[in-house]
Amino acid sequence: MPSRRTWLITGGAVAVVAAAAVGGPLVYAAIEGDAPPAPTVQVQPEAVELTADTDGTWAIAPSSTAGYRVEEVLNGADVTVAGTTDQVTGTVVVSGGDLADADVTVDVASITTDSGRRDSYFRDNVMDVDTHPTATFSVTEVADLPELTGTPVTVPVTGELTLAGVTQPVQTEMSVVRTAEGVDVSGSVPVTFADHGIEAPDLGFVRVEDTGSIEFLLHLTL
Repeated sequence: MPSRRTWLITGGAVAVVAAAAVGGPLVYAAIEGDAPPAPTVQVQPEAVELTADTDGTWAIAPSSTAGYRVEEVLNGADVTVAGTTDQVTGTVVVSGGDLADADVTVDVASITTDSGRRDSYFRDNVMDVDTHPTATFSVTEVADLPELTGTPVTVPVTGELTLAGVTQPVQTEMSVVRTAEGVDVSGSVPVTFADHGIEAPDLGFVRVEDTGSIEFLLHLTL
């Protein structure tokens, strides 16, 4: 069996529990509309000079982000809730054109939404960041990387997602593009909350869907 390779670490998906469990309607008072679109990689201008070789150890730049997105029904209206953080660190190793190793960390306590009360409950009651300060996504199969250019390509990835100490197998597709600064990677990992021991809230005034997603945008530099 191939060695485990940590690719993405994020605990944001389970923050949906906090979205419905703290302060009742007061928590949602600041929500006026759906969350912004998920971050994605962009096609690079043709004039940008790109380096073909991607082998090496890549560092995750400070501008990288990770978080969660979930759908809920609030007082009869459909609402999208998203949380994010830029506290993403780690390295990714590419060898022989393949994803060979990676170690990426996201600070769970720093994930925020539009409600401080929700975020506080998420940190202390849902994720228990004192016990589980991070969450992980570990690649369990070597990922083949096509030649990277300024046009995004899709890379299937199989791995294991750990949230609040519970690990489950997952599959996702990442968009990868070469940039003048390095490589950008974006994607979304589907999450079923019950698989991680999380019960989606149904409190009358708000009902959260049983599934959500983790989304990320990583900027990698050599």
